[in-house]
Amino acid sequence: MSDQSLTRFSLGHLPLASLLLCAACTSTPVGSAGGDMEVVPDVVLAIHGGAGTILRENMTPEMDQRYRQALTQALEAGYAALEAGGDALDAVEAAIRPMEDSPLFNSGRGAVLNDEGEVELDASIMDGAEGLAGAVAGARTPRHPITLARRVMNESPHVLFAAEGADRFAEAQGIETMEAAWFVTPRRADQLKRMQARDASSTADLARRPVDEKFGTVGCVALDGDGHLAAGTSTGGMARKAFGRVGDSPIIGAGTWAADATCAVSCTGHGEFFIRLAIAHQLHARMLFGDQGLPQAAREAVLEELPALGGSGGCVALGADGTLVAPFTTAGMYRGWVTRNGVVTVRIHGDERR
Repeated sequence: MSDQSLTRFSLGHLPLASLLLCAACTSTPVGSAGGDMEVVPDVVLAIHGGAGTILRENMTPEMDQRYRQALTQALEAGYAALEAGGDALDAVEAAIRPMEDSPLFNSGRGAVLNDEGEVELDASIMDGAEGLAGAVAGARTPRHPITLARRVMNESPHVLFAAEGADRFAEAQGIETMEAAWFVTPRRADQLKRMQARDASSTADLARRPVDEKFGTVGCVALDGDGHLAAGTSTGGMARKAFGRVGDSPIIGAGTWAADATCAVSCTGHGEFFIRLAIAHQLHARMLFGDQGLPQAAREAVLEELPALGGSGGCVALGADGTLVAPFTTAGMYRGWVTRNGVVTVRIHGDERR
């Protein structure tokens, strides 16, 4: 596989075309104190699959291909929703659901396990047109937490359901649910055993753990034909997290935000820092009240303020004009986007920004 994967397709009319090698980038890297940042014009859909220490030497060609194919499939699903006349919310949900079903990502079936060997699933979604939002935290049964979050938004007067309340709401709504064993993959069970064997202390010592054990969220931002934005995020949280711990993903303004006047944002990273800095809302506020453009807002919030406080991670953020930024402070971030004319780009490593 090439460092940068590009595919052109028109869903609903033609099957996914063969992978094309790209000699020139479709994005403009923006330099900053925190590193380069992709800035891409004319985007209608973008996703991330988590950020972390994603090094080429630690990834086989087969695993690289699996991730790129999974990201492409998610982009294809989201873009198909737009081509079928769906709105930005439809596209966000459609793109996230296949990632929740993939054992490659930390969401849904691939979610990490808490210290008791169980999944606790978090998700949120936000409508940029009306400012509505829905979220779930600590859910254990929904196959697609992003779908449940959307039901919270549309079918209840509330924004956030937690733990057993989220599971009860899923049952009441007829959302597809799964038994606990369905979510526990061999990869995550082995990961937990290794961590428990290594960490003789306690789950409170999160700060000294390797980056990849702290996060790996999935998310999507979309812009539809009517100019409306939406964002969604779904995660299993931190590996071997303390029972009941909730990160930024289900918190509107921390891990997810959307407003038609400014941008749609989905974050991935060490959630405690994204909560403290309200990163997703910060981008919106910098644009709305600080008269900043999206690249400047993202650079200052994600590449400067976040690491200055001790946090790490990244986001995908899509402006009302179709400008995408994908800043991250880590070695890599699984990410991809689709432009208005149906060109798909998928990237993994940090050096693919340059």
